[in-house]
Amino acid sequence: MGAVNLEHLEAARLYLFGDVKFLHLLLLLMALDIVTGVSKAIKNGKLWSRKSLFGYARKLLILVVIILANVVDQILSLNGAVTYATVLFYIANEGLSIVENLAEVGVLVPAGLAEKLRAIDKDNSQSITEEIRSEFNDKEEK
Repeated sequence: MGAVNLEHLEAARLYLFGDVKFLHLLLLLMALDIVTGVSKAIKNGKLWSRKSLFGYARKLLILVVIILANVVDQILSLNGAVTYATVLFYIANEGLSIVENLAEVGVLVPAGLAEKLRAIDKDNSQSITEEIRSEFNDKEEK
């Protein structure tokens, strides 16, 4: 029995994620979003394990999208442009989610930002969990 060859792991990491800029920041924001989301759920009395699992699965799927963007970058020799744009999009998305969670927990948020969040919340009147639940219910009724 031999030791694990770490060179293979490093090669896999480079292929899957390349030299993705700001990936560590995105991972940190994902963790903060989970913490603030759980805090919001506890405050609202809506801590639901399935909803949490959907959230965690969504975070994993974000990483899958980043891997896919990196593979596209490598195939098309775009020097990381697609991956960089993808990571920046998800950084903004996670940041917005964190601010929204903090606002619901009661942390002061700038008035202009709070108004924008309310407008976004009105546009998304049905959460992803409600959409999934209604999708399953519709299929069961047919």
